[in-house]
Amino acid sequence: MNVTQVLKGRGAVSNPAGRFERAPSVAVHDGWDRPEDEDFPSLSPETTFLPDKTRNIIATNNSPDVPFEQSINPYKGCEHGCIYCYARPTHAFLDLSPGLDFETKIFYKTDPVERLLEALDKPGYVCRTLALGTNTDPYQPGEKELKVTRRLLETLLDCRHPVSIVTKGALIVRDLDILGELADLGLVSVGVSITTLDNELKTKLEPRTASPGARLRMVRELKAAGVPVGIMMAPVIPFINDHEIETVVEGAAQAGAEFAGYVMLRLPFEVKDLFVEWLQEHYPLKAEHVMSRVREMRGGKAYQAEWGTRMRGQGVYADLIAKRFEVARRKYGLDVSRRAELRTDLFRRGQGMLF
Repeated sequence: MNVTQVLKGRGAVSNPAGRFERAPSVAVHDGWDRPEDEDFPSLSPETTFLPDKTRNIIATNNSPDVPFEQSINPYKGCEHGCIYCYARPTHAFLDLSPGLDFETKIFYKTDPVERLLEALDKPGYVCRTLALGTNTDPYQPGEKELKVTRRLLETLLDCRHPVSIVTKGALIVRDLDILGELADLGLVSVGVSITTLDNELKTKLEPRTASPGARLRMVRELKAAGVPVGIMMAPVIPFINDHEIETVVEGAAQAGAEFAGYVMLRLPFEVKDLFVEWLQEHYPLKAEHVMSRVREMRGGKAYQAEWGTRMRGQGVYADLIAKRFEVARRKYGLDVSRRAELRTDLFRRGQGMLF
């Protein structure tokens, strides 16, 4: 589908073909009103949920600049529609678009409890913190009905397994009962993603996410339930939200956050063109200025994937952002070293729990 107008509640402006499609095609509406014709979908595509029958539910990585070694993503694709999402290119592996397809065709893990117990019961399994939602949000809107994340958390609690969560979804407060029990055992840590405190910007940048105020309430409620909680300002975008660093950190501290981190804007593969398209639509006078600063941080390119620099960038601007964030963290007492160390000594395998 080729879209030439901004769709309400969607982040991407278009639906370009994925990079692995050998013969991509584009449907162009000829103006005739034929809603029954599936070759010409509506300009307001609805979200569809599809089963993802992955056999191995736990993914591992050895990236030295990522603070986890293993993770579970309950969903592929994300209805939140954040235009900057570095996970968008993964939809290309499904022969789908990293654009609107990523936001509207959501795959959910089938039999998540069974697959998780199988993984934990393997003889060579070593208990290490499992990160939930490292690629896409575990508390995106579909979780309200599908409850994949909740079922995974129930299983991790039964097995006394440590888990960390990063989310911008207010639905996490639904699971305070489980999270509170995990916290009592020293088995959980939550990072709430707060990119901006400006609701107008949030609506453009992350259209189907919780409002900034709701995210601060999430921090307060998690803190009140005894759950170790901090915030992630991810991403920091030049001339779009970089001026908010200090106010975001201050607001998080006042809400009860214990730690804070940030990630610089990353634009791998198709994300670059989608983000530039978004800039030209919403901030046409700033677009080239933003991308010029991005290239300045990335050695003249839109993105560099090298470990050690991909999360922060390089150069004068990147150093300035790092300094500002560090000063703000110290001022409000949100040192990253306060992130809770989770226990692994309570782990018990789940063999027989299904029977």
